[in-house]
Amino acid sequence: MRIIEAIILGIVQGITEWLPISSSGHLVLLQNLFKIEQPVIFDLILHLGSLLVVLIVFREDIKKLVIGVFRKEKEYINLLFKIIIATIPIALVGFLLKEFIEKIFNDLRVVGFSFLFTSILLFLSKYPKVKDKELNYKNSFIIGLVQVLALLPGLSRSGSTISAGLMQGVKNEEIAKFSFLLFIPAILGATSLEIKNVNLIDGIFPLVIGVLTVVIVGFISLKLLLYIVKNSKIYLFGYYCLFLGLITLGIYYL
Repeated sequence: MRIIEAIILGIVQGITEWLPISSSGHLVLLQNLFKIEQPVIFDLILHLGSLLVVLIVFREDIKKLVIGVFRKEKEYINLLFKIIIATIPIALVGFLLKEFIEKIFNDLRVVGFSFLFTSILLFLSKYPKVKDKELNYKNSFIIGLVQVLALLPGLSRSGSTISAGLMQGVKNEEIAKFSFLLFIPAILGATSLEIKNVNLIDGIFPLVIGVLTVVIVGFISLKLLLYIVKNSKIYLFGYYCLFLGLITLGIYYL
């Protein structure tokens, strides 16, 4: 992989990981259009750059969670259990269907329909029956079930989890924070399953450049998304996903 390709993929990953438009779908589309061939582990390591962004932006929240759990404070123990409950579905499905997911990962048809489904979720996020509810265990489990769908390339993890929370009436800022905390175990689990294939990556330097690009661009992208969610405008990305889904399917079928 050339340096310029790593930078381009890093920029795409950095922007699309946090904006609710699916980083995996964009990477697959980009790799298909420009014939950039990289193993799944390359995309996952780029996601580790996104993980670093989460650790930076939410460092205070993570610190409070860790300290609160060790001090056995009820609020933080409950939050930890909510994260665990929401993580179990994607952990089980990701482990059991790992080979199937890898098989369809570069399928443009899957990516196209996943973009369309993401757009539906985003549009529905505008219409919760009740707003400003506290996150509970039931909400957490439902969000976890919806997060499973994000194993499909083209289906946004942040878009699906935040939309699932908003549709249940959970407070905007609370569901955004919860969604990004969920990202930590999700990406660590996915990477652990693929780390044995790290030798398939052709060249370490381009990978390092790609990860650094993800961190810089991702920091800006995440801050932007937090602002968008706070102002209840996340549904607007549904138009983009609808358009991109139709374009992707057009490329596949034509």
